[in-house]
Parts: sequence; structure tokens; C-alpha cells
Amino acid sequence: MAFLTVNQLYQKLNETIPPSLSCEWDNDGLMCCPNGEREVRRILLTLDVTAAAVARATEGGYDLILSHHPLIFKGLRALNDGSAVAAKAMTLVREGISVFSFHTRLDAVEGGVNDVLADLLGLENAIPFGEEGIGRIGTLAEPMAAEDFARLVKERLCAPFVLLADGGVPSHRVAVLGGNGSDDLAAAIAAGADTFVSGELKYHSLVDAPEERINLIEAGHFFTENPILPTLKQQLLALDPTLTCDLFYSNETKVI
Repeated sequence: MAFLTVNQLYQKLNETIPPSLSCEWDNDGLMCCPNGEREVRRILLTLDVTAAAVARATEGGYDLILSHHPLIFKGLRALNDGSAVAAKAMTLVREGISVFSFHTRLDAVEGGVNDVLADLLGLENAIPFGEEGIGRIGTLAEPMAAEDFARLVKERLCAPFVLLADGGVPSHRVAVLGGNGSDDLAAAIAAGADTFVSGELKYHSLVDAPEERINLIEAGHFFTENPILPTLKQQLLALDPTLTCDLFYSNETKVI
């Protein structure tokens, strides 16, 4: 039976997660490709290409790592073991393991990070908001007290805690943006949100929330984006049901 090669799989994923959706400042896509003609049978899905993820891929005989955050974000000036990113890249090349990273295009695409997040939090009729259309805004079936909705966010995302800046209004029209949504708060307000959920928000935005009359919920970068991994797995299996696709949870931070 013929398996898809690295190059073939990347082209198929480009059709469903098009590079045209990536932000100009982003660096994503085919991060590492020692051999584009290698057949892909085993894929490791992870939010971040950490050293632990690279070790797991090496030990588990994986052909490919598919991540959300880019393996290489800023330009590498040298390949040596003095750089953590370079060291990982050299290991991957040596082991013949390729890496696909779908970052802001996966945030923006239909069915991507923010649609999954909106669905998980129970938002109805969610649509894109903001200049780049990455975030989503929708409506809860019934208004909720901000504190009750914050507890729901914590539970649905399996987060150890969330931060709530209570704007003094019920949560009903909710905007979401996984990861760092600090620069999109004004767009969420302009779109009519009374509540904005993101992974990271600026301290002063949280302080000013009561005056802006908007509820802000900071739920953690990892926890707002990690729910995309099972969806990616299903997309890959739809392309080739014979693939082995395993999830690797790269977050090693702890609540002390």
C-alpha cells in the first residue's frame, strides 16, 4: 500500500489550512524536511516542538511532528548546540523527522483553533472578528454572571485556574482568541463583546476592564489552544485512515 509522502501530505494540508491565512509577521509551514519523499505513517501532534516532543518522536519512530507553534520562529544565525532551537533542528534532521507548524493560519481557518474554542465554550453563531479575522465572537444561549462563566471556562479548558477581571456586566456576547489576545481587545470591544476570553492579556487591560465595561478572562496560552489537537488528528485520519496519530502534551509548567 502506498503511503503519502511528506511533500504530498504537506500539499494536502495546505489546501485545508492555506498559507494565505497566515499573518505577515508569522513564520509557519514546512519547518524541517530532511526528506520530502519519506512516507508518512506515524505523526506526533503537539502544541510546541519541545525537546521532550523531539525525544518522543525519535524514540517512537515517528516520521513527522505536526505542531501549532513554529519550531523556528526567529531566524537561526547558526546551527550549533549553543541554541536550543538549532539543537532540536539538528536532531530532527539527523533522525529524518519532518516538522509542519501551522500557526496563525490555524487560528484563522474555519474549524481551527478559535472555532474549536468557541464551540467548547458554547458560543452560538460564532463569526470572525478583527482586522485579520483570527478571533471569533458569538453568543451564549443565556446570559451568565461573569464569575459563573469564568468557572465554566476553567472547567471546559481543564485549566488549573483562570483570571477574571469583572466588567460589571453579564457574559452574553463573547469574543474568544486562543493564545495571546492582548492586541485584539479593542477589536473585540468594537465587535460588541461584553466578554473576551484569551490565553494571555495585558495587566493594564485587566485593571481597566471595569471602566471599559467588559469582562476579561485570561485562561492560559496553552489551555486555550491545546483543544485543537484532537481536531487535527481527525483531519489527518480523514486524509489517510491508516495513519498513526498520537497527541503529545508539551506543557510542563506547574501550579505551585
